[in-house]
Amino acid sequence: MRLLLAILAVFGLAILSLFVGVEDLSLAALVSGKEDSHALLILLASRIPRTIALVLAGMSMAVAGYIMQMLARNRFVEPSTAGTVESAGLGILTVMIIAPGLPIFGRMIVATLFAIAGTALFLRIIQQIRIRSPFIVPLVGIMLAGIISSLTTFLAYRFDLLQSLGAWMTGDFSTVLRGRYELLWISFVLTGIAYYAADRFTVAGMGENFTTNLGMNYARVMALGLTIVSMVTAVVTTTVGVIPFVGLVVPNIVSLTMGDNARRSIPWIGLVGALFVLSCDIIGRIVRYPYEIPVGTILGVVGSAVFLYLLLRRGRCLA
Repeated sequence: MRLLLAILAVFGLAILSLFVGVEDLSLAALVSGKEDSHALLILLASRIPRTIALVLAGMSMAVAGYIMQMLARNRFVEPSTAGTVESAGLGILTVMIIAPGLPIFGRMIVATLFAIAGTALFLRIIQQIRIRSPFIVPLVGIMLAGIISSLTTFLAYRFDLLQSLGAWMTGDFSTVLRGRYELLWISFVLTGIAYYAADRFTVAGMGENFTTNLGMNYARVMALGLTIVSMVTAVVTTTVGVIPFVGLVVPNIVSLTMGDNARRSIPWIGLVGALFVLSCDIIGRIVRYPYEIPVGTILGVVGSAVFLYLLLRRGRCLA
């Protein structure tokens, strides 16, 4: 019953998202069809694709963050705090320098390879260091992300691509149109694969020895999770830019009530992720109406505040 209510909440926000914006769409005009086709064109070419993109990006990034937390066995990591997003951005910049005419699908493939490499490096580093506190892992990820981001910024400055890089990396759905968001359906398929393999991720989150004792191949499960996280991050980044903190905030909120069972949690994480991104996008459209604040900015402000709360809450629990 609660899951049905969550689905209805996502559907309600999605309907609201269709009618929020600079262009005033009258529901009566759309139903009656008495006015010209301009309102209908805006609805079909812009509002519906944008709403679908918001739902797909929110669901997939939230689930990707949850998988990364299982792989790293730490609640404070996600693609934007582990160098995955920055690695995907470096891949996009590499394409812009070497092959600027490459189709968006090709950019996604390159960004995925870079994201896999960056995430694997992060996991390798935390396996090599002695972790005395759960706070060390996100700090290592943030430092790695900073190094990769610095390299990306230097190369963008060197090749006069700072403005182009900024446009690619800013989480913004205002440019989403029909024909320019369909790549996000790949992330939906990957989310389905993550749900199918949920039990494996739950077991892998208990450690290599436990996973091996149950007869599972720990390396294969890690490789599957790494691929899903990297591909989702690459798809979302190349399509709409960086969507920060969704994969960090949403799984932690859901885990407070649902626990750590991946199969039971993933549907909720996907729905709450969609709700979170939809809500922030609507806020960004109405705060400075008729102007629009990119959803990445709203998510950064809200997500960082929740991130600090989670850190302080965990600190009090440990004390």
